[in-house]
Amino acid sequence: MTCSPGVGKTHLAIALGLAACRAGRRVRFFTAALVNRLEETQKQYQLDRFLSQLDRTNLLICDELGYLSFSRAGAELLFQVFADRYERASLLITSNLPFSEWDQIFQGERMTAALLDRLTHHCHIFEMNGESYRFRESVKKSKQAQK
Repeated sequence: MTCSPGVGKTHLAIALGLAACRAGRRVRFFTAALVNRLEETQKQYQLDRFLSQLDRTNLLICDELGYLSFSRAGAELLFQVFADRYERASLLITSNLPFSEWDQIFQGERMTAALLDRLTHHCHIFEMNGESYRFRESVKKSKQAQK
């Protein structure tokens, strides 16, 4: 899912994850800070164990891709996780960046092109456009306070 901030990407990702859980699927939810977890488990020589845990997950949700920048090594680890799921398990990614800007995340056109080729092969893309829910609620509260 790609779109503007505040239009419900995370909310929808959580709802889809809950629906998958109710259908008996194993689901894991991470923010893009998953990269930090990957790097930390690698430093502790626990990366293979963590990747095995992720492999047993039917749906992996990675929320807020593009909000955080990470190292080249972190980008490569995240690429590995995403690419390993290709045609094997489901992946749900939310981002406020269009695909044309994903080279900022994965620090290069080749890795980005390879990843997008896999991700977009069997996928559903939701573009959610509109005004931020949080902004709209803030304006509404401000108007109510002025009355």
